[in-house]
Order: sequence, then C-alpha cells, then structure tokens
Amino acid sequence: MKLLFIGDIFAKAGRRVLENHLEKLKSIYKWDVCIANAENAAGGKGINYNTAQEIFKCGVDTITLGNHTWARREVLNFIDSCEKIVRPSNYSRGLPGKGRIIIEKNGVKIGVINLIGRVYMDSFAECPFQTADRDISVLRQQCKVIIVDFHAEATSEKLALAYYLDGRVSAVVGTHTHVQTADEKILENKTAYISDVGMTGPADGVIGVDRNQVIRKFITGLPVYFEPAGGRTCLNAVLIDIDEQTGHARDILRISEIYD
Repeated sequence: MKLLFIGDIFAKAGRRVLENHLEKLKSIYKWDVCIANAENAAGGKGINYNTAQEIFKCGVDTITLGNHTWARREVLNFIDSCEKIVRPSNYSRGLPGKGRIIIEKNGVKIGVINLIGRVYMDSFAECPFQTADRDISVLRQQCKVIIVDFHAEATSEKLALAYYLDGRVSAVVGTHTHVQTADEKILENKTAYISDVGMTGPADGVIGVDRNQVIRKFITGLPVYFEPAGGRTCLNAVLIDIDEQTGHARDILRISEIYD
C-alpha cells in the first residue's frame, strides 16, 4: 500500500493547496491512504471544526496535531467525537481526544500514533519513548501498519525515537519545524524515516508567517501579531510504500511542490 503524509497545513493557504491540487497529485502518485498534520490549519494556529471538515473533504483520511492542539477553545467541542483526529498521545492522561487511532482503508487496518517531543518543547509531556511502547503494544493486536507522527523540535530526539522504534512501526515522520529535511531513508529494520516532512501553505514567508513581521520581531524584540504570508504556496509531503502483510516500509519518496 502507498501512504501519503502531508506536512503541517498552515492557515487558509494550506487548505487551498489541498483543495486545488491534491486530487491531481493523487492521480500521479496513486496513494491508498492520506494523513496530514493540521495543527495550524485555522489561521496559522490551532484547528477548528470547519477547517477540519475542509481538509477531510479534500481527501485526507486522518489529521494529526501537535503543540497547538489546544490553541482554539472550540477544539474541545469536537475532538472527542471525531474518530479521524489524533492529538499527542503523551499529553497528560485524561485530556480530551485520542493519542492513537485505527483507520481502515481497502481492508487494511492502519494504526496512527501522534507524539510530541520534550526537547525545546512542552515540558509537561510524558516520555514519548515510553508512550510509544504502550501505544504500539495495543495497536499491534490489530495492525501490522503503524505510522508515528513525532511533532518535535530537535532532530536528535526525532532520530533517536526512529531508531528506538525501528522494526516495530512502518514509519516515523517528523513534523513541527515547517522546514522539509532531505534525510528520508529506510532504517535497517524497515521503518521509514524523515526528520521533518515540512509544511503546506505559504511558500515565501518565514515558516508560513509574513516575513516582514518576523524580521521586525527579531530586530526590535517587541511582540508582533503574526499573520500568514501571501504569495506563492507549497506542498511538502512524503509518499511511503508499505508491505501491508508485514508492516515493513519498502520506499519513501520526498515530495516538494511550489504553486504560483
């Protein structure tokens, strides 16, 4: 089976990229299932019900989140009831939402785990390594194919988790930095890996934000209200080929598209 994982969808520009281009890309790459990180889909920070539905309507099967999961209070109204949204599993137990889910496409059950890093990130999160152990032990009872979205800042933490999970999951894909890395590979025990998938949205800003506002903040040190950048847009993703019988990854292809 082929699985497309789309990097952080940022604001309206990112949603329009999916609306205008995802169907054509599918005719080229012919994936079976599509997962997207969308923690910044609403205005560049957080997600709400309407933006989630827009993304699903474009052909995304599952949404993963990250450190901006709770940025918009309205997420509390639907995150428990939506079976296709997964938030970081190593957040404090008892919080709304699910940290791991199972989706089914073409008769294949796919486990999806969302984890958040602790290096330069939210210090209150539980250990992502131990949380992954727990989630995998549950998902393995039903799934051969397991995908981990590790929403983290430090490349070292991402790569360490990938090696720790090598052979136990189909892929560990990094999100959060909005900058696509060029280190995609299949690890020794057949787990696909990339440090960061990148982002989908404004191509000419600073990680999605209007560049002049970011430059002003760096120069002055004063608070600045960030707005999504205009201009060109981009789509960053990876296409992962997985043996559904074993859960082993066979190939990972990095995708980077720019649209005028």
